[in-house]
Amino acid sequence: MGSENGMIESDPLPLVMTAYFAMVFVMTGLWVVQRRIRNAAVGDVGWCVGLIGSVLWYATQAPVNVERILLTVMLVTLYAGRLAHYILYDRVIGKEEDPRYRRLRKKWGLSEQVNMFAYFQVQAAAVAAFSLPFLVVLWNPRLPSSLVELLGLLIWGVAVAGEAKADRQLAHFRADPRNQGRVCREGLWKYSRHPNYFFEWLHWCSYVVMTMGAAGWIFTWIGPIGMWVALVYVTGIPRTEEQARSSRGDEYKIYQATTNEFFPWRPRPRPGVSARS
Repeated sequence: MGSENGMIESDPLPLVMTAYFAMVFVMTGLWVVQRRIRNAAVGDVGWCVGLIGSVLWYATQAPVNVERILLTVMLVTLYAGRLAHYILYDRVIGKEEDPRYRRLRKKWGLSEQVNMFAYFQVQAAAVAAFSLPFLVVLWNPRLPSSLVELLGLLIWGVAVAGEAKADRQLAHFRADPRNQGRVCREGLWKYSRHPNYFFEWLHWCSYVVMTMGAAGWIFTWIGPIGMWVALVYVTGIPRTEEQARSSRGDEYKIYQATTNEFFPWRPRPRPGVSARS
């Protein structure tokens, strides 16, 4: 339990290291699986399930009240469980590998499997890093009823619901054969080219708000900062848009010109078309 000054008496670092080494083993196994099925998205499913497993492991050792444990387990299970289910059925079971991974394989050439192994090990490290915001929530000695925590939970609910809605809208659009090669502008996709990424990032911001003033609060910033860098500059938007321009051509270029990249906002008029027309 936390002391009167709010500091954490027990050291959770060994728990995080245990989770990391367990994920090294898990991701190595999933790397072997992807070699057989030629679908690297199994690593993304493993990341989600690994995050749940890590937080459940932390919960068994947490020196806090049962309300705090139940809250943290609920947060990680609903968030990561939904995402794992979506990726599994949208990109793995009965599906061809995501074009972004196929492009990487082609780019890596003879070093494909060595680089893929390194990528899966980065996923293992990412599980440990992104488990830290949940650890701070879990180790918070307060009862889960403070104003900042309730505000954080509201942001969390909006973000997880928004990401789920964006995923459903895109899946529904892609399921219609008439939309083959077209750009989805339905629902949330009318206001952002990547609403799923925006709400994913917003979800990580919720833990910063939720734990404000708690011991270890600085570690919650790993979530929004790390996810922003990954989504906006590394694995998210750059690879997705490169693939979209290649497969959808001029239609996607028009979409880029009229729709915000990340933050949802009203669409702009097409180039050469007045806003009043």
